[in-house]
Amino acid sequence: MAKLNIGLIGCGNMGTGLARACNQLERAQIVAVHDVHAEAGTKLSHELDVPWYEQLEGMLAGEHLDGVIVAVPGFLHAESTVRAAEAGKHVFCEKPMAVSLEDCDAMIAACETHQVKLMIGQVCRYHAIHSKVKEMVDEGVIGEPICMVVRRLGGGFGGAWKKTWRNERRYSGGTLMEVNAHEIDFMRWVCGDVRSVHAQGGHYLEKSTDYEDVVLASLKFKSGAVGLLHSSNASAIGGYGGRLDATGGSLFFPSIWGGDAGIHWARFGEKQEFIPASDIQVENPVRVELRAFVDAILHDSTPPVTGQDGRAAVEIALAAYRSVETDETVELPLK
Repeated sequence: MAKLNIGLIGCGNMGTGLARACNQLERAQIVAVHDVHAEAGTKLSHELDVPWYEQLEGMLAGEHLDGVIVAVPGFLHAESTVRAAEAGKHVFCEKPMAVSLEDCDAMIAACETHQVKLMIGQVCRYHAIHSKVKEMVDEGVIGEPICMVVRRLGGGFGGAWKKTWRNERRYSGGTLMEVNAHEIDFMRWVCGDVRSVHAQGGHYLEKSTDYEDVVLASLKFKSGAVGLLHSSNASAIGGYGGRLDATGGSLFFPSIWGGDAGIHWARFGEKQEFIPASDIQVENPVRVELRAFVDAILHDSTPPVTGQDGRAAVEIALAAYRSVETDETVELPLK
């Protein structure tokens, strides 16, 4: 069975994980890697036994590529995506899609002009709790969403994730994009498009960064539902979970990951039930999202997470930042 040839742009932690997952697919394989840093590029090229290119143009011209995976920092996503699209390559781009709406629009336009697929890596859609919440909502188990609350709390970037470019919002998009692109996308995926954002926040502890380390973003959805995102890089006790109240019942997922992860749920007037995360069978989420990208190419279909989806998450984050700065409700679309 023939496989699609995929090139990797960016050989850091994220790129390495994506490349390994891609090579586990039945219909795709990594055939070349690009990174401007020789150490990272040559290390991964040796592991995968594929050529390393210091210059992106060299990889795009020197290999027969069907598509690329873009896994460089967010501020470089647009440049990499546009170049790949101009070379006729389909693009899977990591989140956040970009750090500005101008870059998002350039990416979408380039892929549309050159008739290539563009998929954004909102991988949490494929994790157990996220996907089960969406499934239960779509099946009408608890009715129509009324209020969704999600919290993702931590103590900053450490270990292998501590990079100087993450300290500046113009490069990383700040926490609301670099981390919470997942939670923003999750809330929009479940509750629909957002009408307006009002946010409060501040820069309290993470003085190595130039952006807020705590944000409470209140979302008003076009459906009439409301939501609250609690984002923090200033929490000594971390946590990741939330709840969804709807017209017919509620879902409560206090822990999305870990040994106690699961979903408590009940309809009004009925006994509460619990679904352990371990009972929700899902394949490796990174592998699943990459397979979806490959399938979109093979079947000439729309990817499940489009450029417009990626752009929406960036726009909501930008609206939250603007609201923190102005202390005003920000209407969408942004002007």
